[in-house]
Amino acid sequence: MDKTTSGWFNGFLGVLIFSGSLPATRVAVMDFSPVFLTVTRAALAGLLGLALLLAFREKRPSRDDLISLTIVALGVVVGFPLLTALALEHVTSAHSIVFIGLLPLATAIFGVLRGGERPRLAFWVFSCLGSVLVAGFAFSRGLSASPVGDALMLAAIVVCGLGYAEGGKLSRRLGGWQVICWALVISLPLMLVLTFVTFPPSLAGVGMPAWISLAYVSLFSMLIGFVFWYRGLAQGGIAAVGQLQLLQPFFGLALAAFLLHEQVSPAMVVVTLGVVLCVAGAKRFAR
Repeated sequence: MDKTTSGWFNGFLGVLIFSGSLPATRVAVMDFSPVFLTVTRAALAGLLGLALLLAFREKRPSRDDLISLTIVALGVVVGFPLLTALALEHVTSAHSIVFIGLLPLATAIFGVLRGGERPRLAFWVFSCLGSVLVAGFAFSRGLSASPVGDALMLAAIVVCGLGYAEGGKLSRRLGGWQVICWALVISLPLMLVLTFVTFPPSLAGVGMPAWISLAYVSLFSMLIGFVFWYRGLAQGGIAAVGQLQLLQPFFGLALAAFLLHEQVSPAMVVVTLGVVLCVAGAKRFAR
């Protein structure tokens, strides 16, 4: 398997794992506060990341790398999980998942700004088309679901795109799993303190689905998914492999309907299929 093919394969595995993040978050915020969920998932993943770094005796990143790792931490360890958890108090996971179709464009833009990539003009046409489909869906509903929820989701997409691009660039030097582990470790002291500060006064009302969801977003969404995702971005290119995120709404909507019994409207399906079709065109002209 050549480097490019390996990059797309790893990226696909990352997207597949991330697809369960929003449905799991939706279940978790029914019993946990968004802030507690955000800091606890980061703390648990950070402890696992620290254990991995110590077990493999990884060399500490340079001082120059610390700035990039901080950006990664702010984007994907804190920013995206917190903003989406807050958004999911106002909208369903099925509604929020469609916004993930904007992530490829955000990642590609930051891939140019931070990663020095230069995709061809046709790439931007396909990438923008997929994003327009998603934005059109939101506005066609008049933002009636919740303007606050939609605004939080848009903010989450921006910070996540930056975190993805920065992590993909840094993974070329440090390695995919090392980047997310170091980002988690940098955040760990603060996340541990905030976990204790925001700990619920009682756990009596927390159901098993919420605990399972917390475990999923901590282990898979916060750590394992990034191992594959950052490796894929480093191997296949940030802008190119980033287009695989157009598949995430398709998987996410299926999970929302199957596991949460949420209504998936025909419009959601049409938009999702539309952005999925855009990935082929974007991939063809990514370089």
